[in-house]
Amino acid sequence: MECDCSFTMDIQKLQKKYLQLQRLLHPDNFSQKSGREQDYSKNQSALVNKAYKTLLKPLSRGLYMLELQGLKIEEGTDSAVNSELLMELMEINEALDAAQTPQEANDIGQDTKEKLADLTEQIDTALNKGELQTAKVLLTKMKYFANIEEKVKEKLSSFM
Repeated sequence: MECDCSFTMDIQKLQKKYLQLQRLLHPDNFSQKSGREQDYSKNQSALVNKAYKTLLKPLSRGLYMLELQGLKIEEGTDSAVNSELLMELMEINEALDAAQTPQEANDIGQDTKEKLADLTEQIDTALNKGELQTAKVLLTKMKYFANIEEKVKEKLSSFM
């Protein structure tokens, strides 16, 4: 994808490279070619899609960067989650469940976006300093807030 191995990324440059690669590799371009070339195109196009999806969002990008350094966040082993964060998450989820209007859900969504933006900055700083354990803790928190962001979207769609 010709991008720096950095948490901070030029998304427009990433999108441009993605489209450029898909124009070259998309299976539709190989419909008149041999089966081997069609399979190659399909596999390469799938890899480009996976890379793009991974790099596009800060959470998946950060998790990938940790994985490159040999660190993974295992499900169910979130030692970074303290009782204070759990209480905050529980309160946000309860408020979202109780939201009666799109505006109430939007307010929760806006707060969550701000938290995610702040976490993104903190993760970028930690990764730039080589503080992988700190980045791992912050990415664990980001994972929870990204989950709330998805719940907000679901709640907003239920109002329609």
